[in-house]
Amino acid sequence: MKKILLMAAFAVFGFTMNAQGDLNAGVNLGLPIGDAGDGWTFNVTLDVNYLWDAGENFQAGVATGFSHSFGDSVDTGFGTIDVEDAQFLPIAGAARFGVSDQFTLGADLGYAVGISEGNDGGFYYAPRAQYSISESLDIVLSYRGVSLDGGSFDVLNLGVEFGL
Repeated sequence: MKKILLMAAFAVFGFTMNAQGDLNAGVNLGLPIGDAGDGWTFNVTLDVNYLWDAGENFQAGVATGFSHSFGDSVDTGFGTIDVEDAQFLPIAGAARFGVSDQFTLGADLGYAVGISEGNDGGFYYAPRAQYSISESLDIVLSYRGVSLDGGSFDVLNLGVEFGL
């Protein structure tokens, strides 16, 4: 199932590259919060999205990336348990609305494939706000969540996005 989803994502991403649009890549650092904050300490995320104009001040497209959260050592009272790192590969649709020349709001919605062992993945959502520093550099604040059986894996991220 994971291989089929991964192949479908690359096919869709490759198909949309023929359309006229903007290719962006980003790197984010984050803190796991909520359920994820109990077992993971820090997150690094790499993002790639391809957006094309869908209207005045509105862009839509596809997004993917790689998210790696570092496991913590949890004291259970009977000893310590080392939590394994968690890794996700999101495959999502992306939408961005330009509120002003420098400020953009958006969201990515899709499915996050669980890459780490014992992690099946789930529904992926990532609302975001970004501030443009220059024509090809933005500061991005995002909240990323993956709905899992019995909970969610949520991360608050701050990073930069580069226009390629």
